[in-house]
Formats: sequence, structure tokens, C-alpha cells
Amino acid sequence: QVQLVESGGGLVQAGGSLRLSCAASGRTAISDTMGWFRQAPGKEREFVAGITWSGGTTNTADFLKGRITISRDRAKNTVYLQMNALKPEDTAVYYCAAASASYPTPVVGMYNYWGQGTQVTVSS
Repeated sequence: QVQLVESGGGLVQAGGSLRLSCAASGRTAISDTMGWFRQAPGKEREFVAGITWSGGTTNTADFLKGRITISRDRAKNTVYLQMNALKPEDTAVYYCAAASASYPTPVVGMYNYWGQGTQVTVSS
């Protein structure tokens, strides 16, 4: 089992920044890929970005490139999502997830473990 705990969400004005954190514990060795997803009310969960623990390979959703950066601290078993120039349409619950894939896939079904989510609200 892998336990994931997100933090760092909150209310921010449009144009502002937030850094989300995801602390992983448990059998983290079985899940080389970590991903961030988001889900807005009435919408499907969508991929934001992913990274591998081992090589640091990243994958970012095209529509977010240039505004977000994903990184990891292996010593702390923590993955970060830096979000800049936030827009009201970025408002969603952001979830951290873990997969045994060797590449940060954007496919929701490939992720076996999920955190509880952290709310990000961007006001206009």
C-alpha cells in the first residue's frame, strides 16, 4: 500500500501562485510514477502533470505547459506542483496519485493509489 497526503491548496487571486505538496509513505518503491490530477465540479478528472521517482522524467498536460512545474524530493518522498499565473478555470480539487508505470502516463486508470485531494480556488 502507498499512502498519499496532499497539502498546499487554498484560495488565491487570479495571477497568483500556489505550490502543492504530496507526501508519499508506505511501499513507495512499487510506484515509480507520481501524478497530479484535478477535477472541477461536473467535470471529469484530468491529468495535470507526472514525474518518475527514479529518473525524474516529467510529463505535463499541453494546456498547462509554461504555467506549472512538477518536481520531486526523493529524500523526503515528496512531489511538488508549482502553479503560476493561476486562472479561475484552474479551480478544482487537485489529487496526487501513484502508479507502477515507468513513464508518467496521463491515463487515470493506470494509477493505483490516490490521495484525498486538496482544494484550489482561484478568484477573479
